[in-house]
Order: sequence, then C-alpha cells, then structure tokens
Amino acid sequence: MSTTKISIIYYSQTGTTETMAQHLAATAEAQGAEVRVRAVSRDDDGSTGGVPQPTADDVVWADVVLFGTPTRFGNVAGRLKVFIDSLGGPWSQGQLADKVYAGFTSTQTLHGGQESTLLNLYTTFHHFGGLIVSPGYTAGSKFVDGNPYGVSHVTGANNDAPVDEVTRTALDHLVTRTIEVSRRLNG
Repeated sequence: MSTTKISIIYYSQTGTTETMAQHLAATAEAQGAEVRVRAVSRDDDGSTGGVPQPTADDVVWADVVLFGTPTRFGNVAGRLKVFIDSLGGPWSQGQLADKVYAGFTSTQTLHGGQESTLLNLYTTFHHFGGLIVSPGYTAGSKFVDGNPYGVSHVTGANNDAPVDEVTRTALDHLVTRTIEVSRRLNG
C-alpha cells in the first residue's frame, strides 16, 4: 500500500485555523501519511508565520486535500478563495479530479455560518470532480461536535476559546476518515 499524501491548506487570521491545521497534520503523520501544510498569507506582505505558501502543485500532488478557513459572512475567507481561484490551469487539465477533499472552519459565534462555509467550499470541490468525504455521523464523536459537514470550532467573541478536546477529536476523525477512504480508492 502506498503512502497517502495529504495537503492541508488553510488561511488563519487569528491562529485558530492554524492550530486546527497543525493538529490535522500531526494526526495524519502519526497514521503514516506524508503531509504538506501550507498557509495562505495573512497580509499583502506574504506573512504566513514561517509556513510555506500553497501552490497548485500542493493540490495536484496530494491524494487528500483538506482546506481550512475562518468563516467570513457564512462563506470562505477571501484570501483562501483567491488561492482556490488560481487553480484553473490544473483544473482544466483534470489534475484536481478524483482526489478526496474535506474542510474545516472556525467562527466567533455558535451559529456563525460554519455549515454554509463548508458547503460553499464544497461547491468548488464538485467543480474539481473531487470526492467530498465529509465526516457525517460516522462516529459517536460527531454527535458531540454536531457538524456532519466537516469540523468547526467556535472561538468566542474575543477569539479566546482555544481549540478544545471536542474539536481535536472531530479533527482526528476527519483526517482518519479521509485517509481511510483515500486508501480504499487508491488500493
């Protein structure tokens, strides 16, 4: 069985999405996956906190692509969307199809648009010809975090609620499920 290749590509303004991405990476690596973690820059000067910026090759290379974004008015953050919109070349060549895709997000409030953000993100994956592997309610932990579309975390109005055990467990399930499905697809 070949090693599953995972790209975790995210935008993080306050650090929550970055923390989630790093947790996903650690879990994937513990399961033997080869992982690339990439951050879309926070500002016009290209600042990513030392994490490499994503390129189209990071998506083409991967068997599994996990995108992370804070919610912006119930939608994907603009800076991540700009990167996604730059993938027209590989898309037109069919290089983004038949990969496993999933998403994760964070909001300040409980009903701040987590599900609509993930669904909006998944619209793009449909256009790619990607295979969306949402967690659904495929584990008991999903009945605790309550998001069948992906993983979401509520940061609180002051962005001071750290990524907790419920979110970490949901992230573990998401990455484990995407790896398992990818391995079944790629034999």
